[in-house]
Amino acid sequence: MKFTNENILLASLMGSKVVEQIPRFEAVQNEISKHVLPPLRFLPILNQPVKVGYPNYRVENNGDELWRNDDSISEGNQFFPFSFRSSKDENWWLLPWEPMINISGGNTIVKRNIAKAGKNLIGSIKERWSTNDYEITITGAFYGDKMLGKSSQTYPRYEMEKLRDYLLTAEAIEVLCEPLQILNINKIVIESVSFPFTKGENVQAFEIKALSDFPYNLIYKRKRGTLTVGDADGNFER
Repeated sequence: MKFTNENILLASLMGSKVVEQIPRFEAVQNEISKHVLPPLRFLPILNQPVKVGYPNYRVENNGDELWRNDDSISEGNQFFPFSFRSSKDENWWLLPWEPMINISGGNTIVKRNIAKAGKNLIGSIKERWSTNDYEITITGAFYGDKMLGKSSQTYPRYEMEKLRDYLLTAEAIEVLCEPLQILNINKIVIESVSFPFTKGENVQAFEIKALSDFPYNLIYKRKRGTLTVGDADGNFER
């Protein structure tokens, strides 16, 4: 047996008796090396240069362009666009940014209890009386043209005035939105609007609570007919 540096190092670490097992270890190691792939080199690591991107402003030296806000989202790029229209408007008014819409509905149930029903009749008798209005909550936000600056430049004044006009409309308002169309809701009545405090000079959140409005024909037209009591010649039947 030929001693090598590896054999001597292994014997010093594991004891003198391991010298007798060195030929067997070498045979096992040689057999394993036939079925194991050689190790892959991972050093030295090739570091790639890190590129840091900087904003590319359209006008670098213009302060107005520096704090300009993002443009509103077009109707084609919104998932569920929401539009208003009153009876006086010819065109729809699209909310510039897509809102969140919550819809809830229910039925009015009349319950009748049976006196002394006993164990054979448990509970009450339910009678479906009518279907309630859909309660609609529209939550969103308006954004001004600039993020910093004077209030006339940052605050979304035009959108707030437009929403105020719909709030003061004393009639049902036409709406156009896919979730509402599925429920056959084409008109709503605004019940309340809240404008909570919003962080940011150019941001104003809003929440609209509305009810669905379906047309009803409550006017009963009485049918008018001619009562015949005799012949045209004046002779009456007896």
